[in-house]
Amino acid sequence: MRACGARAELAAVLNEALLKRLRWRCRRGTRELDALLGGWLDRHGALEEGTALASFDELLDQPDPQLWDWLMGGAQPPRADWQEIVDAIRARNRI
Repeated sequence: MRACGARAELAAVLNEALLKRLRWRCRRGTRELDALLGGWLDRHGALEEGTALASFDELLDQPDPQLWDWLMGGAQPPRADWQEIVDAIRARNRI
């Protein structure tokens, strides 16, 4: 019983560390991108499963101009999982 509790506690700590790292990565240097990306994390971060957070983490590897183009509708991301995140951001912010 104690082992299960310890595993759950470890998972919670690791998830919290991941969310903090993603929060830091959402700081892009422009208020607009910071707000859009950070807003998605605020609304979805604690609720999403690991694969969605991993996709978001990979999305954050993209350069700011590319992210901005996708979020403003000038282009589409090459991956469906990224497109889902972009669509959620655009819908929430009525872009």
